[in-house]
Amino acid sequence: MELKKSESANIEKLRGPITLVGLLFIGSVVLASFSYTTEIRVEKKLAGNGDDADIEFMEQTQDTPEETPPPPAVDAPPPITEEIIEEENTEVEPTPVVETPPPVVVAPVEEVVVEEEIIDFPDVEAGFPGGTVAMQKWIAENVQYPQTAIEMNEQGRVYLSFVVEPNGKITNISVERGVSPDLDREAKRLLRKMPKWNPGEAKGRKARTRCRLPINFTLN
Repeated sequence: MELKKSESANIEKLRGPITLVGLLFIGSVVLASFSYTTEIRVEKKLAGNGDDADIEFMEQTQDTPEETPPPPAVDAPPPITEEIIEEENTEVEPTPVVETPPPVVVAPVEEVVVEEEIIDFPDVEAGFPGGTVAMQKWIAENVQYPQTAIEMNEQGRVYLSFVVEPNGKITNISVERGVSPDLDREAKRLLRKMPKWNPGEAKGRKARTRCRLPINFTLN
């Protein structure tokens, strides 16, 4: 046996969903109407503002003429009004300085003394004034025996060579054969201290002559 559903029970089940669908449809219609009106208002405002701005821009461009910028200012130098005064040439030419050359110092002319020839074998021999005895006496009175030679017991004969000048002076003394440095030195001192000799002669005139003399040193 089949059960039959009543139509009222089926309608009750569909009432809730139908009501929900209707509410959704009504809400969407109301929301759509609000959003459409606000878009129209915004577009009008934007359109109005754009026209005003265009009008104002046109008015400003028509009323205010373009101004050209002034050229830059250049500071020009003031004109020179001073008069150039030409001065006369008052410079005095410098007097030339003449430098005097330094005096020339003339060196004294040295006299060249040409020594005469020393004659070894003259016509007349040079000699001590008073002869050989006077010379030996003079040597004995003037000799100074060196103390070192006495202590060393040095004694002997010193041979000397010297030159007697035309004026009798004794020069060029040298020891040809000596004994000791002290005795040789004493012999040379005695010759330097001797008085002038009588000069030798050659060809009838006084000449430089060479002489040799032995001096004997003995200890008593």
